[in-house]
Amino acid sequence: MADSVYKVIELIGTSKESWEKAAAAAINKAAKSLRDLRIAEVSELDMQIENGKIKAYRARVKVSFKYGDKR
Repeated sequence: MADSVYKVIELIGTSKESWEKAAAAAINKAAKSLRDLRIAEVSELDMQIENGKIKAYRARVKVSFKYGDKR
């Protein structure tokens, strides 16, 4: 088996419903333009608040994907 190299990027997903849906939004978007997604790690959760109410949930997600040759 050949050695592999992976790149890690950080994304922030948002949702009006939940942190889980915010994290899923980040992964779904990444999957449209990156190949070989491997691991996702939620590194931070927060909320956007407006007039004392939660406006949006936000999930900061670290995503790794295989970094390969362009062939």
